Amino acid sequence: MHIKIQGGTVQNGQSSLCHTCRRATVVKGASLSHEIVECSAVESRVTFAVASCTSYVNRQHPSLYDMEDIAWILRTDAKRSRVGFVGSKDLKFRERHVLSED
Repeated sequence: MHIKIQGGTVQNGQSSLCHTCRRATVVKGASLSHEIVECSAVESRVTFAVASCTSYVNRQHPSLYDMEDIAWILRTDAKRSRVGFVGSKDLKFRERHVLSED
């Protein structure tokens, strides 16, 4: 039986969490040992394989901006007595409700 414990000891050879983080810039060279990782969350270079990070943002998940860009907004048109969805791209920027980035 295989049990996975969150926050446990890192397995040897496991890839760094930075490779899938939206806030990391990973530069790889021709050799496996040639790698530079810059983290915008801590604003410094990371020189070790990261196992856990409180500022981790998965780059495979859409950002808040991406979700707002494809969202449909429910609007009421008082002049025509109509209620319906409008694409966010069809609204002027000031008409959009912008969520704060958390």
